[in-house]
This record gives sequence, C-alpha cells and structure tokens, in this order.
Amino acid sequence: MPTVVAADGVLCDITKMLVANQAKVVCLIPAGADPHTLALRPADRTNLSKANLVLLNGYNLTPALNGVKAGGPVVSIGEIAVPKNPVKDPHLWHDPSNAASMVNTTASKLKPLFQGQQDAAINRRRASMDSVLKALGTWTGAQIRTVPEAQRVLVTGHRGFSFLAKRYGIRELPLIDEYATGGRLRPSSLRAISKAIKASGTKVIFPEALPPSKTMRRISRSSGVPLAKQPLFGEGQAPGQSLIQTATGNVCNFVLSQGGKCDKKGADQLQKQWASIN
Repeated sequence: MPTVVAADGVLCDITKMLVANQAKVVCLIPAGADPHTLALRPADRTNLSKANLVLLNGYNLTPALNGVKAGGPVVSIGEIAVPKNPVKDPHLWHDPSNAASMVNTTASKLKPLFQGQQDAAINRRRASMDSVLKALGTWTGAQIRTVPEAQRVLVTGHRGFSFLAKRYGIRELPLIDEYATGGRLRPSSLRAISKAIKASGTKVIFPEALPPSKTMRRISRSSGVPLAKQPLFGEGQAPGQSLIQTATGNVCNFVLSQGGKCDKKGADQLQKQWASIN
C-alpha cells in the first residue's frame, strides 16, 4: 500500500477522500494548527522519507517544507491547480472552484500510484467531490447575498480570504497586512486601522483564533467595533471538521455576524453528501 504525505488540513481531507482505504495518508499539520509556523519533527522527516508522494499546498503556505527532500515526488498542488494568483495568497480553497481544481490536480498526481480498478475508484470519488464543491459554491453565493451590501466586508488581521472575497463581491480588509509596518502596531498604525474599520461598515472584526490575540483586542478597543464571537478558520480545516464543514461554518459565521441569514440545513446536506462519498 502506498504512503502519501499531505502537508496541510485541506489537502489532507482531499487526499483521504480520494484514496479512501487504498493508501496510507499521513497529515503533517493537524486541523486548527498554523501551517506558516510548522517546524518539522523527527517523526515528520521519517514519514517524508518513506512517502511515495508528498503533496504541498504551495505558495509558501508551509515555509518549513520549501525544498524538502522526500522518498517520492514533492508536488505543489495549489500552484498547478490555481496558477493565476497575483497576490500569491496561498489560501486558495476558500473559493470552492479552486478547491475543486485542487481535487482534480491531486487525483491526477495520485494516478501513477494506482492502476485499473483502484484508479477508476479514485476518478469516481473525484467526480462526486467536484459535484459537492460546485453545490458549495452555489450555496455560498446564496448566503452572502443575504448580507446588506454595505456590510459585505471581511475585516481580519491578515490576508487569507482574497479568493472568497473576489468571487463573492466581498471587500477584504486585512488590518495588520495593510497598516502595520513589519507587523508592528505603532500608534499611527492603530489610528489608521481604527479609521479604516469605522469607514468599512463592518459590524465585527473577525479574530483568527480564540482567545483573540492582544493585538486584535487592542484594535477592537481602539475602533469601538467588537470582535466576532467565533473565529474564521483561514489556514486550513477547523478541528474535527471536514473541508465542507469548515467552509460552511466560516460562511455562516460571516453572514450571521454581518446581518445576513444562513441556511444551516443546506450546509448539513452538503456535509452528508461529502461524507457519503466512498
């Protein structure tokens, strides 16, 4: 049985869904962890050395894996699946059509490891996954359209949702990336951030984790705009959740926080369809 290493949570879910029990899939980064700060452990290096195939997101999502050596080919799936990426945002999967492209690219890179009926089974699952992701794209648009246009703004600390924003007409405002020189929050930066938040029309600021960082709490106090009660999971999957559950959870969090409505029954149905693929 071949061994495939999938570097981050989204690729991990995609790969596990595609191969089912036809391969051993090793996930380097647990759901909820930050891929940008991954430090390879001895066990990780052992798994990499034994891998028949290593799948990376690419676009520098996991700096520790740049130039990594492995037992088999190392493939940057996202860079092949989504070659047009002007701002080099590695968080490709927040647009479901990009996630589908990642599924198709992953399936093609798995092909040399399998033959005959096994390859046909992977292709069948790929088609089913494509179908669910297409439905997710439609569902997402319907939810976002319930948000008043003036509040279709996504205010976070760092850029992570540019693909979601571009597809669905959301204004992304990544505060630290836009206003803090070198990542440091000087008084002048804080004043500019507070002004931008107030002008944006947003009802909340979305933290990237709980508890929110000191910087995000400081920004909230300065601007007078509250932090959302739940974070948006921008770096991969939410703990214990699939790609679909993470995506629908993020969308529901966004639209409900910004004055819209969320079809949770529709979200549950998408997850049932995803989970039924075998």
